[in-house]
Amino acid sequence: MTSLWQRSRTDDGRIAVEFVLWVPAVLLFFALAMIAGRITTANHTVDAAAADAAREASLARTAGQAQPRAQAAAQAAFTQNKLHCSSTSVTVDTSGFSAPLGQYGAVTARVRCTVQLADLGPGFGSKTVESSFTSVIDRYRQR
Repeated sequence: MTSLWQRSRTDDGRIAVEFVLWVPAVLLFFALAMIAGRITTANHTVDAAAADAAREASLARTAGQAQPRAQAAAQAAFTQNKLHCSSTSVTVDTSGFSAPLGQYGAVTARVRCTVQLADLGPGFGSKTVESSFTSVIDRYRQR
């Protein structure tokens, strides 16, 4: 008959205990890696959307046309990169359109996107990513 001391020194059940301890840590690591990947992808997409929006706005003939063109360009960048934002904001500084002919003017687009992270795990919430980009208006183009 084995004593209680000898039975407690065996490895019976040790693998199950290690499994229970390591699995949550590994799952948390993968969830954090997925969150970091989603935020990095969102940053790159929002940067591209801001650049596209500023470029489209700078090609507009009037300040009134700049905002809708910038909005459409940003939305196209989000769609192309398959970024789903719970809320978006595209603002355009069109003060460069008031520069006289022959002088440089610029358009700045600011793009903001709120990315949901809650689908990756409970308690992760959301992250707002924003970027801005400035594009020069052709100084000899009629305004």
